Amino acid sequence: MAEKKSFIKVLRHMGKEYYLLSAMMFLFFVSWAGCYSLLAAWLDTFFNLSGSEIGFAYAVFSITALALSPVYGMIQDRLILRRHLLAFVGILLCLCGPYYIFVVEPLLRMNVIVGGVAIGIYMGFAYNAGIGALESYTERFGRVAGFEFGHARMFGALGWASAVAITGVLININPHYNFIISSIAGCCFLFFLFLLNRANDFSRKMLENYRESENQKASFKELGRLAKMGGFWAIIIYVLGSSMYAVYDQQFMNYFISKFPDHSEGMRMYGFLNSTQVFLETACTFAAPFVVNKIGARNGLLVASTIMFTRIGLSGMVDSTLAISAVKLLHAPEVPMVMISFFKYITTRFNPAMSATMYLVTFTMVSQIVSAALAPVAGHLYDTIGFADTYLMMSAFVICTTVISFFALSKKTLKGTSEVN
Repeated sequence: MAEKKSFIKVLRHMGKEYYLLSAMMFLFFVSWAGCYSLLAAWLDTFFNLSGSEIGFAYAVFSITALALSPVYGMIQDRLILRRHLLAFVGILLCLCGPYYIFVVEPLLRMNVIVGGVAIGIYMGFAYNAGIGALESYTERFGRVAGFEFGHARMFGALGWASAVAITGVLININPHYNFIISSIAGCCFLFFLFLLNRANDFSRKMLENYRESENQKASFKELGRLAKMGGFWAIIIYVLGSSMYAVYDQQFMNYFISKFPDHSEGMRMYGFLNSTQVFLETACTFAAPFVVNKIGARNGLLVASTIMFTRIGLSGMVDSTLAISAVKLLHAPEVPMVMISFFKYITTRFNPAMSATMYLVTFTMVSQIVSAALAPVAGHLYDTIGFADTYLMMSAFVICTTVISFFALSKKTLKGTSEVN
């Protein structure tokens, strides 16, 4: 029997590609957090946009990502382990600062709708669809190289935490600093991508050995075949519910800030709360693969959605800033469980050669549909009935999809695959 290596021993012998991909994941999330983590507060504070107008901006970049998701997924599945799509995304990250400062701000002052569209198109191309390309690439690389996707993805959570630790402070000084941080992180992302492209031996051997058979090639015909399967629609139903966390998070910062008599103090405290949450998320992302390997991907998805409807529902029931903060921290175990379980589920129930397309269509694309459809509705409800009642309605929806998923998600895996170690 082969000796079972500890995680530390595995890391010592891991190819440098693992560390480069982890660094890229870290930098992508630093860049994303710089221009997104306080986007709603920025639009509210500096441009006096209402909840409905902010919801419109979110809807636009959701629609953009919606249109791009199947395209990005199909391209990445065709590229397999090549990096052309990631290079395109990296260039967009580098342009974040100049774009927001010299394009978006003047457009917002001229016309809110035009400015919202400008934000939406950029965010959709660079981040909302770009993250799916990076995550699916990393998951495929890890599957072939022998490391867990979650052990690279945790650096993304760490990157977000590192950025939001200071974004709440910098926005009170000058919001441009946050956009500049996004661009600097994007330039570093491209540098590590260049190093990954220059890496010898291991990555090239992997690319040579990773060859799907002709009937497993990623194609729209293959995607159409998958769409005829009941299991495909079962996972869609699950994602309809799990997508609610993104809608919930979009303007949560404004709800949290409203609990403070001083607006600046509220933004500063939200920055610290967000940072604490994401540092906890980093630890949970590290632990999630071990948990999911024990309980299985299906059970992992159900546990994650249970945490989700609990978190959203309690947000509408508690009132003190301490209690709201505690509920928000449930985000930390929830998101890693969703991400790790989802990838393990789709690669053990569907054609692994279609993993990027499956992820970007069933998870990213459906999430963007939900976000595009519900962001303006949620914004209107926040303005009319308030945050608390809106959260209770969201929680009820997630409960319904969780119950359906309990019966619909398959326990059977593809022949030759296993979700439990």
